[in-house]
Amino acid sequence: MAQNIYDNSDFFKGYSQLPRQVHGLAGAPEWPAIAAMLPDVTDRRVVDLGCGFGWASRYLREAGARSVLGLDVSQNMIARARADTDDAAIDYRIADLETLELPGGAFDFAFSALTFHYIRDFDRLVRTIHGALTPGAHFVFTIEHPVFMAAMRPRWLPDEDGHKTWPVNCYAMEGERRTDWFARGVLKYHRTMATTLNALIGRGFALREIREFAPTEAQIAQMPELAEELERPMMLLVSAQR
Repeated sequence: MAQNIYDNSDFFKGYSQLPRQVHGLAGAPEWPAIAAMLPDVTDRRVVDLGCGFGWASRYLREAGARSVLGLDVSQNMIARARADTDDAAIDYRIADLETLELPGGAFDFAFSALTFHYIRDFDRLVRTIHGALTPGAHFVFTIEHPVFMAAMRPRWLPDEDGHKTWPVNCYAMEGERRTDWFARGVLKYHRTMATTLNALIGRGFALREIREFAPTEAQIAQMPELAEELERPMMLLVSAQR
């Protein structure tokens, strides 16, 4: 079973106070870049993998999707998504993405935001998603960037001049990473960029666009703390097509 840290009360309390959870997609600096990668979802059947509070599920319905199935392993997440959604065409369900089964050809678009780095068997999940999509359907997802995740002790390292550097070590040593983020020992799975992209190619997806998120000058002017994100990519944004 996938780790369910989001049902840890201390973690969930801290997580719920993040700007992206308080303000929704407007609080996620990477959202404009993601939105630019999305296909036309008019009348499409959508699956949102790791839907969280349902922000993207609701956005996709507002963009014209016929229906959205939001899946998340966390009872807390699903409860909040249901409470914040008044739309019969959005169905939220508790599901473990490690063991997920989906009907063949049931969806015309698949989306996921910052979820797959919690998944141990990414290759299996990609196979499941591929089988659930119709021919020509798009698949857009974001994960923590492998450069961001690789280090065994991820943290900014200031030099004598105060310049901060993000360590990249153990990059080729894929597997478990433990970090302290709202709770101790949060489990994630590091994979190289090659492993991530080749999993898609190996299952029959065609890569359409790859972005390594960095804030714009306008975003930094509005939120100066984003400037440090120029030092290393925190998120990998991927668009693929069946």
